Amino acid sequence: MSEGASNDGGMPICPLCGRPIPPEARQSRHHLIPRLRGGKGGETVLLHQICHNEIHATLSETELAQSFHTIAALQAHPRLAKFIRWVGKRPPTFHSKTPGGRRKR
Repeated sequence: MSEGASNDGGMPICPLCGRPIPPEARQSRHHLIPRLRGGKGGETVLLHQICHNEIHATLSETELAQSFHTIAALQAHPRLAKFIRWVGKRPPTFHSKTPGGRRKR
């Protein structure tokens, strides 16, 4: 499991949006390769829950496994890049329903 970077206060940093993840913020682990696509026991990263929700609202499990299994690839996706710019203006504890619609199946 990847613990990722932390800031000077010892708080982990969300690798997707770059904001700190304070203990009181909603957070979860994201499997870089989805468990259902061979990633069981694979590398995970700690993310804000809102960031994790946006990843899964944007991309299918197959897309994640085939093309978006790194943080750099996720950050380069146009919808996720727009989300990162938007959420970067919010405080680290910010949480809301995932903005925008669900991905088309």
